[in-house]
Amino acid sequence: MSTLTAVVLFVGVIAYALFGGADYGVGFWDLTAGGRRRGRPVRELINVSISPVWEANHTWLVFILVMIWTGFPQAFTAITTTLYIPLGLAALGIVLRGAGFAFRHALAGGRGEAVAGVVFASSSVVTPFFFGAVAGGIASGRVPAAGHGDPLSSWLNPTSVLGGVLAVTACAYLAAVFLTGQARRRAQSSLETAFRHRAFGAGIVAGLVALAGVFVLRADAPRLFHQLSRVGAPLLVVSAVCGLAALLLLRRGSPPVVRTLAAIAIAAVVAGWGVAQYPYLLGTHLTIQQAASPSATLWQLFVVSCVATVLVAPSLLLLYILQLRRRLG
Repeated sequence: MSTLTAVVLFVGVIAYALFGGADYGVGFWDLTAGGRRRGRPVRELINVSISPVWEANHTWLVFILVMIWTGFPQAFTAITTTLYIPLGLAALGIVLRGAGFAFRHALAGGRGEAVAGVVFASSSVVTPFFFGAVAGGIASGRVPAAGHGDPLSSWLNPTSVLGGVLAVTACAYLAAVFLTGQARRRAQSSLETAFRHRAFGAGIVAGLVALAGVFVLRADAPRLFHQLSRVGAPLLVVSAVCGLAALLLLRRGSPPVVRTLAAIAIAAVVAGWGVAQYPYLLGTHLTIQQAASPSATLWQLFVVSCVATVLVAPSLLLLYILQLRRRLG
């Protein structure tokens, strides 16, 4: 049951990386769109693309927190008492991002719109960086099982910086692929071309960061590097193949196919981390079984997760379908 619960937890992590990642990534392109006049077409496309769904994507973050808090309380305590700085900054980024997006609409036409837009866009970039830094601190074994680890070196280290940069580039890549399809559906050929180029560039940068990460992990997290090069290697190959295929099909391929390939590429990387981490939840000093709650609690958590999936997943699916078909205002 402890392993099954960990799998369910990691499914939530992958879902948040995909849906939340694409959501954060649009902020990167908003930030780099240019001035008010030059960047207006890009920002209008972003607004109509994410307005109906951006808040719903945090469902997965809530799911992750509930799962780890209830299913693995020792790990939850260790993570939150060690990595409270990047977690707190990520939470602040989520709040500022939401406020900035809302006020940008409310203050349209004035200087306040520009200020709120900068808050929204910059928060969209720093938030995934801090989440990536948290993942790096966990993966590199810098979170002690008893908690209260070093509040700075636990996330200011090579693996955490790698995780943060890779998270930002992956989010930007996902968002660019998504927005390319959105522009095509709206027959905005100039924006489609612009985002196709941005998706290609972001994909190349993400690939280079991942390649450089091999040397970073080898020096800073040798156990993780060893596992990734063995059990995680097939998933990394899948990620590379799907990511490259998505880039090659950006011009001619069907948007749903390209979007699916890009999602598989990112999901495979995250899954590779999970496979390489197994059977440990924290570094090499706290296993999944050691950190798990009693079996009765895990059974109840699993049942509740299944019920929640049956209730929530169809609603989210309907929301995304309606948005992709432009049925929502």
